Amino acid sequence: MNELDMLSLVAEELNLKTIQVKNTIDLLDDGNTVPFIARYRKEVTGSMDENQIRAVEERMHYLRALESRKETILKSIAEQDKLTPELEAKIKAVTKLQELEDLYLPFKPKKRTRATIAKEKGLEPLAELIWNQEQTSGSPEDVAAEFINAEKEVNTVEEALTGARDILAERISDDADIRKIVREQTRKKGLLRSDLKKAEERTPYEMYYDFSETIRNIPPHRILAINRGETEGVLKVHVDVPEDQIIELMERQIIHNKSSIFTDQLFQALQDSYRRLIAPSIEREIRNELTEAADAHAINIFAENVKNLLLQPPVRGKIIMGIDPGFRTGSKVAVIDATGKYLEGNTIYPHPPQKKYFEAKSVVRGMVEKYNVDIIAIGNGTASRETEQMVAELIGEMKPEREVHYIIVNEAGASVYSASKVAQEEFPDLEASMRGNISIARRLLDPLAELVKIDPKSIGVGLYQHDVNQRQLAVTLKQVVESAVNNVGVNLNTASASLLKHVSGFTSRTAAAVVAYRDAHGVFKNREELKEVPGVGAIAFQQAAGFLRIPHGDNPLDNTAIHPESYAATEKLLKKTGITNVAEQGALVRKKLKEVNLELNALLDELGIGEPTFNDILDNLEKPGLDPRDELPKPILKSEVLKMEDLKEGMVLNGTVRNVVDFGAFVDIGVKQDGLVHVSQMAKKYVKNPTEVVSVGDVVEVRVVSIDLERGRIGLSMKKE
Repeated sequence: MNELDMLSLVAEELNLKTIQVKNTIDLLDDGNTVPFIARYRKEVTGSMDENQIRAVEERMHYLRALESRKETILKSIAEQDKLTPELEAKIKAVTKLQELEDLYLPFKPKKRTRATIAKEKGLEPLAELIWNQEQTSGSPEDVAAEFINAEKEVNTVEEALTGARDILAERISDDADIRKIVREQTRKKGLLRSDLKKAEERTPYEMYYDFSETIRNIPPHRILAINRGETEGVLKVHVDVPEDQIIELMERQIIHNKSSIFTDQLFQALQDSYRRLIAPSIEREIRNELTEAADAHAINIFAENVKNLLLQPPVRGKIIMGIDPGFRTGSKVAVIDATGKYLEGNTIYPHPPQKKYFEAKSVVRGMVEKYNVDIIAIGNGTASRETEQMVAELIGEMKPEREVHYIIVNEAGASVYSASKVAQEEFPDLEASMRGNISIARRLLDPLAELVKIDPKSIGVGLYQHDVNQRQLAVTLKQVVESAVNNVGVNLNTASASLLKHVSGFTSRTAAAVVAYRDAHGVFKNREELKEVPGVGAIAFQQAAGFLRIPHGDNPLDNTAIHPESYAATEKLLKKTGITNVAEQGALVRKKLKEVNLELNALLDELGIGEPTFNDILDNLEKPGLDPRDELPKPILKSEVLKMEDLKEGMVLNGTVRNVVDFGAFVDIGVKQDGLVHVSQMAKKYVKNPTEVVSVGDVVEVRVVSIDLERGRIGLSMKKE
């Protein structure tokens, strides 16, 4: 398959035009990033979004790797002098790696097997006689007697027949058509079965102690749970198939002359081939396929959760106190200003004895009054409930003179950040235990800017993220963070190196160089100044510039998503509409264009841009400095504590979606334990995938349907009564 054939195949599979795929691949091959292509090369790609571009990139990578593998295999078979025109055509025509490997299997160099040993003993001619099924008189034993050879360690007729069957078993196993039949039947009719292997106490896998489900229908989360149980030695797992039916189908393919004296020998070889060689191999394949599919599904769910968490709206212009709760070492308190600057920290013990409790409340009150704190962000870990009760009590005492609210923040990953190199560089004079509270406060102030400092696997919105393919997970999460950062845009004058390194075209080294330049020369006044930073060449500037913002700089366009390469066109457009002040009059551009009544195509030709770029320019002139996160629902702030014991069935509450999984969504309704909205309770209609209904960060109205105080479980429903 040549490059053009690959492009056409990808276009057909993804319902795109071949020219779109070709242009996109050309851009990617030239080193352009996916966010840059999606945002600034819409005319070239036909306005493909990031998901489409990544799908094209992934599929082309697969097909190119497949072609490379074909070349290697063709060369290997040719060197063995076994490459026929028919085989070459078959190999060149395949579009799946598994089919290619099946065709290569008979020619693949093997370790010493029972079949190769039998061949060394001179039993291949006997195997051929059995395989050809032409002899209809005499007995197999009489024919096999001719192959007895003491020197070659063939001492009996049975040894000769056994060796010949070994050769045939391997030949059958190497047959691509036979393997295809077995694979299809296993996928179609197979059951994944798990049984108890060993468990000395209760485990989370009890439902899988005697469990089976069709391979076609088993959902990804069950596959991952069963895999985990097997890894931990609790479960034994295998694939059940209708063996007799499969062997019968194989027999139809192989045995074509039942009057042959060798029919029984060939059938024995067939059975041996299936049970000893094919079935174990296909089972491994199928289980790998199931795991890969489950991994991909879990990674996509996790990635979607991470993306939605990163894109939570910031809480702007507020003084925030962060509290990282704890019992033994106390709760760590920190106050940050509206820019995220650390102001002061302390340690409190908001739990018995009573003296410590009152001291804690006094310390928090003093810091609230000293810095005019607006919101108290409390981590949801150990001692969270006790800390929340103290804060709620304090807020009640301070009313009405002072209006303060609090919110419970998911603290997952705060301890990871506390001990990280990034945290040490940010707060070299603070102990690790005093950094997590700052992170908790900052992730309310600006979730994206803070959470990019933490390994996405540690931010608490997954289920099986530590079980799946870690390389693929890392790649996907890198893409998610990159997409989120560039979707929002980054303030060039305030962003940390941790945030800047995710900007299109930047690396960790580039990001560090930008921060070093800013520290040495002061704030950037315009995007052009970025070219003065060591290591930021023409390509890096082109890829990054449009995603960087400079509020209050020399050029108001620098605070928009308009790329510098479109500044000339934008200025021409502004001149035509008579607008000189973008910040104050940008929203009038569309109105002015209607007044001057310009023909669109003629205007585009004059500006030298396409319609997608033209529309993007208008959008950005209307709302310069727009942060897409500002349009999302704001977090729910509280002033009174709600305990699980306060809940009653039928109670209707507002909550925030904290995690979305295959079987539903976990919702924070203001008590220590998140409630579960099972997928069956999400809507009156059937819901196949919870992500179609809710996302992490959504504010939803839920009704309490069950409360299990003993196990700490809350059942919720989103169905409207």
